[in-house]
Amino acid sequence: MSLSVHSSRGALGGAGSPELGPSRALLPGQLQEPSLYTIKAVFILDNDGRRLLAKYYDDTFSSCKEQMIFEKNVFNKTSQTDSEIAFLGGMTIVYKSSVDLFLYVVGSSQENELMLVSVLTCLFESLSHILRRNVEKRWLLDNLDGAFLVLDEIVDGGVILESDPQQVVQKVNFRTDDSGLAEQSVAQVLQSAKEQIKWSLLK
Repeated sequence: MSLSVHSSRGALGGAGSPELGPSRALLPGQLQEPSLYTIKAVFILDNDGRRLLAKYYDDTFSSCKEQMIFEKNVFNKTSQTDSEIAFLGGMTIVYKSSVDLFLYVVGSSQENELMLVSVLTCLFESLSHILRRNVEKRWLLDNLDGAFLVLDEIVDGGVILESDPQQVVQKVNFRTDDSGLAEQSVAQVLQSAKEQIKWSLLK
């Protein structure tokens, strides 16, 4: 697969919009049907290209093997570039690096790049709030449950639900407060529950 990359740092930084690639062009008389399902996938890889978090929202890559191959191709084509937008295999990919992580949002080749960028920015800023630290591998792995909650508040089944990180954080905090997860991970809560059950049986 070939990748066409062009600079659009202004898009993620808020100063200017990305140039549209040639793959965006439609033939005369050809109309792109509107769709709410704008996001094909969101995934986070470490700086070796290994998956840490991923969600796919359609059957473009129907098997885990196909997904992993796609992620590897995306990583190989983007990890050494300064651009933050790419076109690969008929898809538009926006991405951002943070310490030892790469965050990716994937849409169709006809998708509005600014819409994809808004999802990426919301994801990154929401994770920054939730982790209360830099968005990096160590803290992400310790808080994967919270990271999935964040993603679920932003995208559901490929539909963008929210692009305001403050709203996302509020909703996640509300959900975690209700379930007692505000200051601890799901794994910690499960372990605590197991301990309580064990002691209740011993009494």
